[in-house]
Amino acid sequence: MNQTGTNAVRDNRNYMHGFGHQFESEAVAGTLPTGMNSPRQLSHGLYAEQLSGTAFTSVRSENRRTWLYRKRPSINEVEQQHHENTRWLTAPLASGVLDPRTLRWRPMALRGEQDFVTSMCTVGANGSAPDQVGCAVHIYHASQSMEGTAFCNSDGELLIVPQQGGLDIQTELGWLTIHPGEFAVIPRGLCFRVILLEATARGYVLENYGPMLRLPELGPIGSNGLANPRDFQCPVAAFDAEDSDCLIITKFGGRFWSRKMPCTPFNVVAWHGNLVPFKYDIERFNVFGSVSYDSPDPSISTILTSPSSQPGTAYIDFVAFPTRWQVAENTFRPPFFHRNVMTEFMGLVYGIYEGKTDGFMPGGFSLHSCMAPHGPDRNTFLNGTNEPSVPNKLTGTMAFMFETKLPLYLNPEVLVWPELDGNYTNCWKGFEPAQI
Repeated sequence: MNQTGTNAVRDNRNYMHGFGHQFESEAVAGTLPTGMNSPRQLSHGLYAEQLSGTAFTSVRSENRRTWLYRKRPSINEVEQQHHENTRWLTAPLASGVLDPRTLRWRPMALRGEQDFVTSMCTVGANGSAPDQVGCAVHIYHASQSMEGTAFCNSDGELLIVPQQGGLDIQTELGWLTIHPGEFAVIPRGLCFRVILLEATARGYVLENYGPMLRLPELGPIGSNGLANPRDFQCPVAAFDAEDSDCLIITKFGGRFWSRKMPCTPFNVVAWHGNLVPFKYDIERFNVFGSVSYDSPDPSISTILTSPSSQPGTAYIDFVAFPTRWQVAENTFRPPFFHRNVMTEFMGLVYGIYEGKTDGFMPGGFSLHSCMAPHGPDRNTFLNGTNEPSVPNKLTGTMAFMFETKLPLYLNPEVLVWPELDGNYTNCWKGFEPAQI
């Protein structure tokens, strides 16, 4: 397969390409029914099951569903038991804290032997998962693979951004492999497990309670640019040959439940539909910017969005800043000073963020809440003010933002983490007053 992304050499799996398309895949030839979804008898005695990500009556352009043809139905054979997990929180946060300060954290240290799910720690959340409004932001730092365990999130879809260590993600529809510089999205209600490709893995997770993530409208940009649909990749059908026991952990309404099933949930032999997990290499993002003067708003770098009922405003915009040229003449090119009605959570996957010359480390993250003043540090400001007005290519850097219209209620735990950078605001010391 011809791949042009930076991570192609590290991922030998086969994928189908496209975003929001109607896909079909079968691991055993002839197992997909022809011309109908649920015939009276399926080949090999398979079971038909529909996974609906939207209401049945959603308009055609919004409707998302996939038909699964599996060795056993996923119906609960075993009664679910309450399962403890105290670090992954769900909105509304009863003990959540609204903090107007500009905040920054260093990379989260490893906290014991944990897998992807048990290592998850919530930074903050907004809205309400039961009301399907808003989002949550989490950090994971795992040292174990999910062996004999699967996870299903009924509260929202998950956008996973690895920062350190690759992940092999097995889903009911097949496998996805992602490395730093890529991300994956797992739909609400789909079972998956995460296998570590290195000794440890760390990264960021956006949990979207609201409308499913989709590509932003291009408007005057036209029909091409930003994240092109053909660059998204979804898995081909694959199933476990061995039907071993599996502990399935489910999150519903913020509570965790578990059941020990006598079979694997990864038993889907064939499927078709448009509700699929997918991955994307951020270096494939077709960046737009000014080719004359002045800086565009960072919204021009939106990859995916979850729109709210207020036109032009999102519960979540996922924005990334990959390799790109800066060419605007007589313009201050780094991120400008600003205050924003939207709340901005920023993470750094690798390299140096162009707006901060010191202190913002890969694996770290910052939070600038509604109307909190922020912008370049003093050294970045001086460099951006005095640098020659010639074309400059930014390489070796990958920062991103989760931007949300609702303020994030912080998990009180993160405000006492040793990783909280108490000296963050020092980066803005030393600005001289203008001479009038």
